Amino acid sequence: MLDDSGYERPVRRRGSGNYLTHVAMGILGAGLAAGLILALYSPSGVSLPGSGAVPAPPASAPPLPSGERGLAAKVKSGLVIINTTLQYNNEAAAGTGMVINADGLVLTNNHVIEGSTKITATVASTGKSYTAMVVGYDKTGDVALIQLQNASGLTTVPVGNSSSVTAGQAVVALGNAGGQGSITATAGHVTALNQTITASNEGGSTTTETLYGVIQTNADIVPGDSGGPLAGSAGVIGMDTAGNDANNQQAAIGFAIPINTALSVAREIAGGRASSTITIGYPAFLGIFIGSGSSSNPQAQAQQQGNGGSGSPPACYTSNTDLVVPAEIAAVGSGTLIAGTICGGPAAAAGLTGGAVITAVNGHAVGSPDDLAGILARFHPGEEISVTWVSPSGHRTTSRLHLAAGPPE
Repeated sequence: MLDDSGYERPVRRRGSGNYLTHVAMGILGAGLAAGLILALYSPSGVSLPGSGAVPAPPASAPPLPSGERGLAAKVKSGLVIINTTLQYNNEAAAGTGMVINADGLVLTNNHVIEGSTKITATVASTGKSYTAMVVGYDKTGDVALIQLQNASGLTTVPVGNSSSVTAGQAVVALGNAGGQGSITATAGHVTALNQTITASNEGGSTTTETLYGVIQTNADIVPGDSGGPLAGSAGVIGMDTAGNDANNQQAAIGFAIPINTALSVAREIAGGRASSTITIGYPAFLGIFIGSGSSSNPQAQAQQQGNGGSGSPPACYTSNTDLVVPAEIAAVGSGTLIAGTICGGPAAAAGLTGGAVITAVNGHAVGSPDDLAGILARFHPGEEISVTWVSPSGHRTTSRLHLAAGPPE
């Protein structure tokens, strides 16, 4: 948010809830993302619900029960507790979601589900759990839409209209606080509108994003609340997204994406309207661990990633926990260095290993890791690409690879 000096003040995201965090190395799908076990996914089973499945903010709505307890009880029946597995990051995460369609369409933050290789959602009011699939997401807006499998007859959250929100309005923030598996509520007021914040994950992640037009509240929004509702007397007015640590300041400050904004993005996703910011379904997945940055020199990339390994690295990895920079890398001047490949992924199946350097995709030269990420982002799961690479021993190979479906980014 903008402080009195006019500078943007960073805040921590609330709700990614990573129990273990490894940030030394990125993993590449179509861009930098977590890896996956291919058997966990059945992306072809996800069908687009259509934009009409997403509710529109009402022009007016009857008031909900007054008081924190009554309001929380009314909204809680439409909430789900989200737990995710990030297999190749050796992590787990927890968050919250809002049911917006009786057939199991759930609105949440993108950072709740990014990098996930498995998503489960438990309806807070009944305790029934579902496997969830990703319909789509917007990384820049931090909005995601997931579908609970074989769900029907669910209670939806009462949707309000964020365009009518005013400073000073009483609100209640609800969510899976602390990832404890239950919904808690905290009362407060709207303290400011149309704020700009820079948010980052808990756990020391260096990844940040800037969000615009968010609602500020003094209701304490804590890790695990992300994707949950900020509710007022007329319904849900925002989606809990970020917050400052109240221990380091006089009062808690939380931030929520206006519900009108979140539903607008969800409508685009449900309608299958992909864009430069919106991804429909799952991204393409190559299955390699790489670094990040703009250097096209593999030796420089290795130095950025840390110390080299000792002995012979495994042919592929099932987790990045023991991932090390290969001691021997291909002696080429430009390309993207592979730190390791994911067992069962397309790259490993084609024979790529740690220490190899990718020099071209479909005949177009590849330089830095960021360059390769941008190139692969243009493709979709199931498509075939040509990858040219040089092994640590200097052997140059061009292979045809079928891209798999990767985790959300």
